[in-house]
Amino acid sequence: MNSVFKALENVNGEVFVVDNNSIDNSLEMVASKFPSVKLIANKENVGFSKANNQAIEISNGKYVLLLNPDTVVEESTFTKTIDFLNKHPKAGGLGVRMLDGKGNFLPESKRGLPTPSVAFYKIFGISTLFPKSKLFGKYHLGYLPENKTNKIEILSGAFMLLRKETLNKIGLLDETFFMYGEDIDLSYRVLQGGYDNYYFPETSIIHYKGESTKKSSVNYVFVFYNAMIIFAKKHFSQNNATLFSFLINIAIYLRAGIAIFSRFVKKSILPGVDFIAIYSLLIILSTYWQYYNIKFPTYIVSISLPAYTIVWMLSNLYMGSYDLPSKIKKHFSGTLIGTLLILIVYGLLPKSLQFSRLFILIGTIGVITYYLISRFSLHLILGGKYGLRDSQPKTFAIIGSSDEILRVNNLLIQTHGEIKESIFVSSTNEKGKTQHGTLDQLDQIVHIHKVDEVIFCAKDISSNAIISWMSQLANKPIDFKIAQPDTLFLIGSNSTHTSGEDLYVLNLHAISKTSNIRNKRTFDLSFALTSLLISPILVLFFQDRKQLLINCLQCLIGKKSLVGYDVTPNSKTIGLPSIKKGILHPTDVNNHQEIKDKLNLIYARDYSIWKDIEILKRSWKKLDSK
Repeated sequence: MNSVFKALENVNGEVFVVDNNSIDNSLEMVASKFPSVKLIANKENVGFSKANNQAIEISNGKYVLLLNPDTVVEESTFTKTIDFLNKHPKAGGLGVRMLDGKGNFLPESKRGLPTPSVAFYKIFGISTLFPKSKLFGKYHLGYLPENKTNKIEILSGAFMLLRKETLNKIGLLDETFFMYGEDIDLSYRVLQGGYDNYYFPETSIIHYKGESTKKSSVNYVFVFYNAMIIFAKKHFSQNNATLFSFLINIAIYLRAGIAIFSRFVKKSILPGVDFIAIYSLLIILSTYWQYYNIKFPTYIVSISLPAYTIVWMLSNLYMGSYDLPSKIKKHFSGTLIGTLLILIVYGLLPKSLQFSRLFILIGTIGVITYYLISRFSLHLILGGKYGLRDSQPKTFAIIGSSDEILRVNNLLIQTHGEIKESIFVSSTNEKGKTQHGTLDQLDQIVHIHKVDEVIFCAKDISSNAIISWMSQLANKPIDFKIAQPDTLFLIGSNSTHTSGEDLYVLNLHAISKTSNIRNKRTFDLSFALTSLLISPILVLFFQDRKQLLINCLQCLIGKKSLVGYDVTPNSKTIGLPSIKKGILHPTDVNNHQEIKDKLNLIYARDYSIWKDIEILKRSWKKLDSK
């Protein structure tokens, strides 16, 4: 939004934000920070097409721009694109050069019409093999230069500049398309209306959630390709539509099947190998036992040994041992907890079924030894996500004015795990005493200091300069973030292994870790079940007994969590990792807004199950709050 208003400084325009019933307090944030924005607050998610149509219908401009919220535009974007349309009266729609959060060019910036043949080449990967072929590469028009203006057929809905007179003639977005496909349909109708669509690369934008970053999602496969079927039935002849639908249905089940199978295989290979190895280890141990004439009941191999293996593996799973990167200490604790559970059950069995505690203890040593050797071997052979370190200390380059650099650096110190070094870079041509260089020397600074992450202070650096530098450094193994003025937010991609699909806010990832999500949900279930079981006694301590029971039930079914952020119209929780609405909050003991914001942030950054227990102990009297 900051970049939009900067780009509007030389353009007479109005900004609409349509909110489809979001729950992250973004509507309140926009209203408070950007009072000139015209807000449309829907009570339900009406879809992309209808939401845009609501704004278009009440807009007054000569041109209409459809712009995704996960974009950053250059200061000159609007002036350049409008000037182009003014000079080309036959141009009905225009798209621009788009980059992902790593500075890489997004091929969906320019696309061709998805005819049955074009769809076939894309679905079966032929277009990927021959991206620059005029025959096979039509979907992303790979044969057209990235940096040259050209007529194209399909524009991206992430940035779609249209003449209002064109929309008046051809109609608004087709609301049959709930999400995806509406940009293809509208682009095609622009061409049918006698206008041209243009790809205009003389200005660039950042689009964090590019189409190419969502292809692995099974839901995306179904929604996107079904939108293609709607498009085909609407615009193609009956025979072509039937052929297209046939191809699309093959693609849906083929791609969804591959995605599900691939995910299953990736998730199950390591646990499968572990099960075979641990079970084999216990069989070898039992054979060794019997070799020394130690009586070994026959049921042990068939029942007990698989049960021991499963218990040890489940306890390791619960302790986060299978979350990557691996941590040996989790395998120790997971195995020991599994052993404790086995011994507890073992102690409750009749004497006739108890055969040897020593076997269980030696088995424990064997399992820990196996995990130690196997994980260290994976670390040496494969590295990467199988590395044994959670994260390496990073070197940051922070670019801005002295005040902004210090502000962002303080935020990093408070919120980031390990900082190797912070390199300060002046946003002007003058280098300060504490700065290592200036913005025009950024490529040298990145190389010399082996920078892992570059943070641009948007308050001091133009979007043009940010996007330009991201393009220049796109081939480097570094991350980019943009520090928003007067906020806690850094916008960018989360890691070097993504293409920028995630909006990132500092290093508040503790509450988003798989193990913490699992622990939090387990604690919620335990609390809810226990509370409902003792509810006849528990209700005696509360005034609003009905609300107490409603809260417990909502916590049980996952609609609420025991503890969540304290979100108010003035809070700064936008961008914090998403969690369920809480019954209690980490801020229940303090009503000062700035303190609340900091407590929300600390809760997300340092989350552990003990924090929820602490908050419950401190604020249990508020369990009946709405």
